[in-house]
Amino acid sequence: MGSKWRKSRLSLSCLHVPSTVEDDSPPSAGRFSDSDSLSPAATSKDFPMPSTPTPSSSGLRLPIYGTKSSSKRMCAICLTTMKPGDGHAIFTAECSHSFHFHCITSNVKHGNQICPICRAKWKEIPFQNPPPDLSHVGARLNTVSLAQNDDWTTVLRRLPPRAHSSRRTTSLFHSLEPVVYDDDEPVDHQLEITAKASLNKDVPDDRSIGAIEVKTCPEISAVSRSTSHNNFTILIHLKALTSIRRNCGVNEANVPPVSQISRASIDLVAVLDVSGSMAGTKLALLKRAMGFVIQHLGPSDRLSVIAFSSTARRLFPLHRMTDAGRQEALQAVNGLISNGGTNIADGLKKGAKVMTDRKWKNPVGSIILLSDGQDTHTVNCTGGSRPQSDYQSLLPFSVHWNGSTGLHIPVHAFGFGEDHDSALMHSISESSGGTFSFIEAESFIQDAFAQCIGGLLSVVVQELQVRVECVHPTLKLGSIKAGSYKTSVAPDGRLGFIDVGDLYAEEERDFLVTVDIPVDGTSNEMSLLKVKCVYKDPITKESVTFEEANELMIQRPEITGDLASSVEVDRQRNRLRAAEAIAEARVAAERGDLAGAVSVLEGCLEVMSETISSQAGDRLCVALGAELREMQERMANRRVYESTGRAYVLSGLSSHSWQRATARGDSTDSTSLVQSYQTPSMVDMVNRSQTMFLGSPLPQPPSARRLRQAKSFPARPQPR
Repeated sequence: MGSKWRKSRLSLSCLHVPSTVEDDSPPSAGRFSDSDSLSPAATSKDFPMPSTPTPSSSGLRLPIYGTKSSSKRMCAICLTTMKPGDGHAIFTAECSHSFHFHCITSNVKHGNQICPICRAKWKEIPFQNPPPDLSHVGARLNTVSLAQNDDWTTVLRRLPPRAHSSRRTTSLFHSLEPVVYDDDEPVDHQLEITAKASLNKDVPDDRSIGAIEVKTCPEISAVSRSTSHNNFTILIHLKALTSIRRNCGVNEANVPPVSQISRASIDLVAVLDVSGSMAGTKLALLKRAMGFVIQHLGPSDRLSVIAFSSTARRLFPLHRMTDAGRQEALQAVNGLISNGGTNIADGLKKGAKVMTDRKWKNPVGSIILLSDGQDTHTVNCTGGSRPQSDYQSLLPFSVHWNGSTGLHIPVHAFGFGEDHDSALMHSISESSGGTFSFIEAESFIQDAFAQCIGGLLSVVVQELQVRVECVHPTLKLGSIKAGSYKTSVAPDGRLGFIDVGDLYAEEERDFLVTVDIPVDGTSNEMSLLKVKCVYKDPITKESVTFEEANELMIQRPEITGDLASSVEVDRQRNRLRAAEAIAEARVAAERGDLAGAVSVLEGCLEVMSETISSQAGDRLCVALGAELREMQERMANRRVYESTGRAYVLSGLSSHSWQRATARGDSTDSTSLVQSYQTPSMVDMVNRSQTMFLGSPLPQPPSARRLRQAKSFPARPQPR
């Protein structure tokens, strides 16, 4: 019991519910506010630090507060001293525990009826102002300690009998939600206009370079004119450029004004599991992670939060993250409590409804979903045996990637701990065009969120479609290997399309295309392909077409001699080979053949070890090898596979199929090799998370290792 109590107190010590915007009373001396930490100028000298910091595994330090007698004089929600006459009312509950009145009313406002200290259910709950539609509920005054000059009043609402309190309370809170979620706060059009003006001012008139860099590379540079070459492989490499637009967070003192407004704003909906299994440290760390997200959203970004257990409820509509908006969001998140079952479908339904009903739209939209359990309301099977159709029923059709609404709202799913349904979460993310991350340890929730947010706050290309056209009249496309991206080939085989969607700043994509090279004695060279990209600029909303300047050509001499194969093409073959082996091993593991699954991965490792890129020590190949060996260990027996192996494998499949970074166990840590798709914006945001102390960054030691991404294509130009 002692260790559990210590753990809970450590978790609670990092949380604080700031006073409401309307509260004009000055903060008491030594009081730390979350809103202060959101200010760029906030430093450690602005507020007293705890005297005994304790490091956590995530790089954050949590303060420890001392004796029982001191805890009686301290509000357990905001962790500051309670004294009559200091300008804050004090509420004493029926269980004899006391809190600042504005702190406990914030909890009650968001549905809490349980004492944060002893977990006792209250029959009477405090309200700051009685809502008009609750006037039929009996009210009476309770004895509280009021400061002499405080204008707060305490109104207590008598709850229904305990046996029905959960159901009745849920309906009361749901009755406050509108039928249509069109109450979103308007977007800041002035910032949008200023952003467009800054781009027009700072981007050169010659826009031929676009926001996309395209390179093509053949597997060999020449084919004898007297021979044919079937399944000749060509690499198409894309990279999103940053120009002046790279900037993850807007709450930085040293960021020039243009950079603050020249990235695409986001509408973000967080769908959070607050079921009973999230109680204690899990919920505390989730609140802290959401605090980090709120802190790094800018005033033009909008956030809404959906909390779900047995049912789901919207805590607040899409609000801009201004100072007031962040304060409200922090209060809502810090007021969450855990109880009930796990109704993922209801949470996703309301999250999608926020997106589809909104009156205004920011350029980027996304949903993040976190759960630590199995859905207990929509589908009832366990493990990986559920039909795929059952998983699909959890995701509203409106946010399916190919849904009829035309929306592209990816759901980035985070499976937390060993008990979540990883197959379900992976299916949801795949169907929406999002990623699935596996958070194995509690302490990595914030880092996983940080990596995801680092990408979402750096979108520079939207609705990207790649068009591949054969140039030589005898050529036809054989195959297009693009992972989970939708591909299509024209009936005549000479034109192909890849629907890529959004790209983050400096994010890369690699696709392999095959053609059959015929015998051709008419020329010393042959033109193979030309590539065109069409996309939407997220800031100007203009459609942009970019065509590679030169066609891809190969030499057709009489005799070729020994030709070196392309390391770049070989590297991507290894990536696809590893992804296919992981998918095959997963199928074997699900049918109970773990030995066969391990054998499949071992075979892939042997083949990869013989390739030129692997023998050259290519970093991507090294990372792939480390990942495959880790999967073999997680398939050692059924217990290990069920607890962590399946989730680790599925998060790897998600990462490789979309070529986008996902969290896997401790994969955001600097010692991990599984970082092949991280962008600089993601790396920067994870570093912020790992050095954050109650909202104030700690100085980074010179010896600290920085995350490094494995470049899938060298920066130097390659011969064609």
